[in-house]
Amino acid sequence: MDVKVSTRGDYASRALLSLALHASESNPTSVRDIAERTGLPQPYLEQILLALKGAGIVRSKRGVGGGYVLARDPEDISMAQIVSAVDGPIAAGDFGEPHADGACDHEGQCVLLALWSEVGDLLRDHLSSYSLADMVARARGIQPAAKTR
Repeated sequence: MDVKVSTRGDYASRALLSLALHASESNPTSVRDIAERTGLPQPYLEQILLALKGAGIVRSKRGVGGGYVLARDPEDISMAQIVSAVDGPIAAGDFGEPHADGACDHEGQCVLLALWSEVGDLLRDHLSSYSLADMVARARGIQPAAKTR
């Protein structure tokens, strides 16, 4: 089974990591600067930042010297929140919820719906265990690149 984060989720994570890495700078960061630092296409990045703003993850300032800043501390932004903000609920697939009381229409349907739901829960829980601050620490070489199990 191919469970993956979308391009939007990856781009949102990269843009927010860039903002977090430069959070000590006093001015908001323009979309152009984020695009240049991350190598992301600016028009697509603008759409993603608007979705992140709608989710309360970034704030924007208009006009000269305008741009984006994180709305919360990186420790308070989970990777799951970032992905959900641009992709919607984190799930292993769009199969629906398990039926209540075993009311399945087709053979094996309930068993598999329950499994896909569990896989989505595991992915969501795993992404929730990482904060944007963890990614900053990794990018700066402070924290190992991978968690040990």
